[in-house]
Amino acid sequence: MSDSQNANDIVQMTPVLQAFIDEWKDKQGNLIMILHQVQEIYGYIPREIAIEISKQLHVSLAKIYGVVTFYNFFKLQKAGRNKIQVCMGTACYLRGGEDILLEFEKQLGVGVNATTGDGAFSIEAVRCLGCCGLAPVVVINGNVHGRATTKQVAGLIAQYRKAESV
Repeated sequence: MSDSQNANDIVQMTPVLQAFIDEWKDKQGNLIMILHQVQEIYGYIPREIAIEISKQLHVSLAKIYGVVTFYNFFKLQKAGRNKIQVCMGTACYLRGGEDILLEFEKQLGVGVNATTGDGAFSIEAVRCLGCCGLAPVVVINGNVHGRATTKQVAGLIAQYRKAESV
């Protein structure tokens, strides 16, 4: 199987996750703890795993999705190999963060919380990254790009595409 997961691939429960579920099954706060473990293992909450958790914990799938969609930490889609985070905190927003976010969407052809068809990039709007003095800030794969501009977006995309091909 390739690094990027095909939408038709079925995600399997890992023995590590099953052991974690067995350990937490009867404890208070089990759902959030188990979802954190799922996110840690897969990088998102796969539907097949959510269905299995629903069965094992005897909770509705609606409750699981209610928790997943309430907390920003949980993701319903696998992130791209290059994770773009555009800060929307006050300083970044006022200095053009939204324009930068829109430019990434335009250049990559996907919206916020989406992944490009080739699995190379995902875009996320995040709250304050604590780099207000460098506003507006873009973080890609943990690398901080301060005082970002819309004119830099194409170059950043090209830089990370090139790094993938090396």
